[in-house]
Amino acid sequence: MELDSVSNMEINQFFTAGINYKKTDAGVRGQFAINPSQYVLLTQKAKETGISEFFVLSTCNRTEIYGLAHSADELIHLLCSETAGGEKEFKQLCYIKNGQLAVSHLFEVAAGLDSQILGDYEIVGQIKQAARIAKENGFMGTFMERLVNNVLQSSKAIKSQTQLSGGTVSVSFAAIQFLKEQVADFSQKNILVLGTGKIGSNTCKNLVDYLGARNITLINRTEDKAVQLASELNLQTAPYETLEQQVALADVIIVATNAATPVITKAGLLNSTPKILIDLSIPNNIEPAAGELQHITLVNVDGLSAINDKTLQNRLAEVPKAIAIIEEHKGEFTTWHGMRKHVPVLKAVKAKLHDMQNCSLFQSACPEPAYEYPASPEAIQKVINNMAVKMRSQHQPGCNYIEAINDFITSRVN
Repeated sequence: MELDSVSNMEINQFFTAGINYKKTDAGVRGQFAINPSQYVLLTQKAKETGISEFFVLSTCNRTEIYGLAHSADELIHLLCSETAGGEKEFKQLCYIKNGQLAVSHLFEVAAGLDSQILGDYEIVGQIKQAARIAKENGFMGTFMERLVNNVLQSSKAIKSQTQLSGGTVSVSFAAIQFLKEQVADFSQKNILVLGTGKIGSNTCKNLVDYLGARNITLINRTEDKAVQLASELNLQTAPYETLEQQVALADVIIVATNAATPVITKAGLLNSTPKILIDLSIPNNIEPAAGELQHITLVNVDGLSAINDKTLQNRLAEVPKAIAIIEEHKGEFTTWHGMRKHVPVLKAVKAKLHDMQNCSLFQSACPEPAYEYPASPEAIQKVINNMAVKMRSQHQPGCNYIEAINDFITSRVN
């Protein structure tokens, strides 16, 4: 097979398939959410299917699988083997992108251009976590690792060089904006935060930093995580076993857990005091029917995204700058990927240069002490690097090969 074909085949076998907020509500997205334990199970199943590289991005806004496969159906089948929702329903709702379109999609997702809240920067941490789990389980090869690195570099540049992430740019911060509209004075309000993962921790810090709230109790199934965060922010914790009592005492409850079923139900709130409930979980961890109670105010991630953000127009104006940065980093990835087809040639030339040192004809042409024998690995690598640069800009592999040998000989006798 021609080297060009190998290179193209790799990019053509890169797919993403997913659902997001644009076509599905929080309830449907919850049916296809993947938690960390399910993710690990997917890596075990992937080994049996022959899929060599993939990762899953599952957030409150989306569930997407990215990977190298013969078809998107292979990735969808793998993903849905661990979701509550079925493969048939997923295919009816999902989008599928292939090759360069899939690459572009990942760049846009990481930049926050495809987020429910434009410029949401929390997605970067979620991509890093998804890639880390894939790598730990042996599913991040050269292609996808390089792609993710380029994507993260692009996102970092957008964060530092534009105002795309100015104002309300995450679900956790949107929750703070919502509470500001609902509560005038937090000094007399008891706040319960259930779940101290990434989103729960960010929301808790925002409660302290932006609202000056101090009467906050943290609960987490793994109590050590709650204790650590409470220690950092000078807050209090409670055991998970006391959840029912803490719910009864709270005026504001924020849930950011990843339980498979609701941890707070309508039945449990029938005779409660008035409360504001914010569900940052996917699937919903507060029963949606709880919002039907007159004394309960309930909002989930879809409701939070609809908050009128005065900075939205400013962020929209930054989109062209973000796109320009993405194109620059995509270009770097495309250049790198294009050079991969030259790797076998460069390796062959490198091996040949090592062999030449043992050739009596070469040694007689370059007698001592005119040249250093044998050539150092650094000297040979320098010749290969120069050849790679020329191959990137020229399409004359035969000439490049001859030039590399000439450079090597020249470097030995000078």
